[in-house]
Amino acid sequence: MAERAYVAFFRHGAYHQRKGVPSARQPWPLTEDGSAQARQGAILLARMIETHGLTPAPVMHSSHQLRAWQTAQHILQGLQAAGYPVETVAETPDLAERGLGSAANLTLAEIETALHDDPRYDAPPPGWKSDSEYRLPLEGAESLMQAGARVARHIRATAKPGLLTIHVGHGASFRHACHHLGLLGRDDIARLSMFHARPSLICHDPHGRWHHLAGDWKIRAAGDSPKD
Repeated sequence: MAERAYVAFFRHGAYHQRKGVPSARQPWPLTEDGSAQARQGAILLARMIETHGLTPAPVMHSSHQLRAWQTAQHILQGLQAAGYPVETVAETPDLAERGLGSAANLTLAEIETALHDDPRYDAPPPGWKSDSEYRLPLEGAESLMQAGARVARHIRATAKPGLLTIHVGHGASFRHACHHLGLLGRDDIARLSMFHARPSLICHDPHGRWHHLAGDWKIRAAGDSPKD
């Protein structure tokens, strides 16, 4: 790329997450707080665009999960109200959170019981949900690292020289994507989290390197259970 390409990415806003269920593919909508977070996120992104003199690409990207799409719609509306010619949101499976395959939307206890009762599989290791390398031995499942590689490929493929491309997805897959892009070390993945609906801004330089420009990571408190 002869010019820098810019990327902004958002974790979705707070949503009606069912307790005890890994959040990856839950279909529930944003809460009122989540919608407010997304509207504020649009304001923060507009400030970043102005500060860095950026031109947004006309198409935003979001995962298929309702919470991400709703967050993207609020951001789209906010940017349009600020005068930026962003036109639409394109949904893609490439921005989804880590897939659990046939265990999607089961509770943690149900998943562990299913593996215990299946003579083909070993019990998952303690803390498996936040283990970057562990993949459930079930059809269609992927590890967090695999999900991050998928998101990183999408970010690379959609980056446009001279423009800002905006993505709305999920915290864990974005963190792992940033590791694949060389922005986070291996130990940083578990140490950091993402604020709901706050933008992070990165860029790809003409020499093939990615750089962090703006947006703060959330420092995970000791004992916090990682979430998307």
